[in-house]
Amino acid sequence: MSRAQGAAADGLGTALLLATVVGSGIMGERLSGGNDALALLANALATGFALIALILAFGPRSGAHFNPVVSIALALRGDFPRRRLAPFIFAQCAGALLGVWAAHAMFDLPVLQLGVKARFGAAQWWSEIVATFGLVFVVLSCEAKHAAYAVGGYIAAAYWFTASTSFANPAVTLARGLTSTFSGIRPEDITPFVVAQLVGAALAIIADRWLFDARKGAA
Repeated sequence: MSRAQGAAADGLGTALLLATVVGSGIMGERLSGGNDALALLANALATGFALIALILAFGPRSGAHFNPVVSIALALRGDFPRRRLAPFIFAQCAGALLGVWAAHAMFDLPVLQLGVKARFGAAQWWSEIVATFGLVFVVLSCEAKHAAYAVGGYIAAAYWFTASTSFANPAVTLARGLTSTFSGIRPEDITPFVVAQLVGAALAIIADRWLFDARKGAA
């Protein structure tokens, strides 16, 4: 597969992921009768199940990163060519935006929106550090044949154990700033979220390297 095809595949997978995140949030909110816990449960399960399916489908085509920090982490470890980073990250961000707009269209909402949900403060940023650390560490730790189930399960759980509901993805965060639905985030809250995600990813890369060295020493 060419460089362009790989990036396009990852962008398409990211678009389907965001359509799931935003679409299930809209559907969950509409059907939950004002019960936010039920809406979040629907959102988390739909996202987790979709991730499993998308990673299985797109893994052989692009590696199924769907996330700039995952691509960066794999490139820094030597598992992904660094020359492919820029097109992958561009495709992931573009795909995320298209996925949000697709979800709006499916529910007959205005396609162009801005997020209105406040997600600001130290607890939110710390949540994103923890969520992204866990996600990147899981990706770096799992064999390819197990990654889909590990990542899908982790993200579904992280919706519930983090105050931020685990964005853990700069492309996702950017795109969710363009929806005023259940899954949205105010545009002014995007930058600190992305900074926290980069910190969490960096810590995961350091931990992976250190624990890998420790494993080699034990062997």
